[in-house]
Amino acid sequence: MSSRRMTIAAGSLLTASFSAVMIFSFSAGADDEGPMSGKGGKAVDKAPAGVELTTLLPEKIKVDNSSQETAITATVKNGGTKDSGEIRLLVVGFDGLSVKGVEGCAEIAEKDLPEGSNSGFACAIDNLAAGKSKSYAVDATFDLKKEGKICLPVQDADGKKTFWQQGPVPFGANNPSPNAPATPLLLGTDNSPVTPGSDKAGGNRSGGKELPKTGPADRILPLGAVGAALISAGAAGLWWTQRRPQRNGS
Repeated sequence: MSSRRMTIAAGSLLTASFSAVMIFSFSAGADDEGPMSGKGGKAVDKAPAGVELTTLLPEKIKVDNSSQETAITATVKNGGTKDSGEIRLLVVGFDGLSVKGVEGCAEIAEKDLPEGSNSGFACAIDNLAAGKSKSYAVDATFDLKKEGKICLPVQDADGKKTFWQQGPVPFGANNPSPNAPATPLLLGTDNSPVTPGSDKAGGNRSGGKELPKTGPADRILPLGAVGAALISAGAAGLWWTQRRPQRNGS
């Protein structure tokens, strides 16, 4: 074999090996979240006949201990026999969990966020066919010194009805590892702050009202009165028709 052919062959093998490593690395990263779960979810308003809307969150996520960054996949599913028509998914963060971005979704203005939340995005869905699901990549940060929760309500297009709501459900770790590169958090687990000697029993460290807990007797977030998303000239806007109560003083 000529030296030229040997060089080409070696180059092809190197390229193939590099591609295989890249594919393997991506697959491993995508599998880090593990199985998806509807834990903390419940039906609220009755959905149209034949439509069965639910959501899923990963059973575990990992938070980078230096940057506090994490990635979450939020999935909405129509397990019914008929198409959903226009709906929307909201992704809302609470306490130590802040939602920084949701691919393809519009940010909810701070003044329009539901009581107790710190961030949120609205994802408009033209139609979700029967038996189909749609997933969104959620970029978030998690302050490991606090507990953190996420909420996924699924509503009709104008926000008058909430067909399903998952959460606010916590992510957390009972035995965090502050010296490790990343901290794994489990869905449905209250977070134990990583700071030694921190007062976990000191209530809501954010200074707001006590957040609703997940469980059969939970209160539903007041999302049923959310106004419609406005889309005009490429800009999107969203407001809540039922505003938060005015706080006295600040």
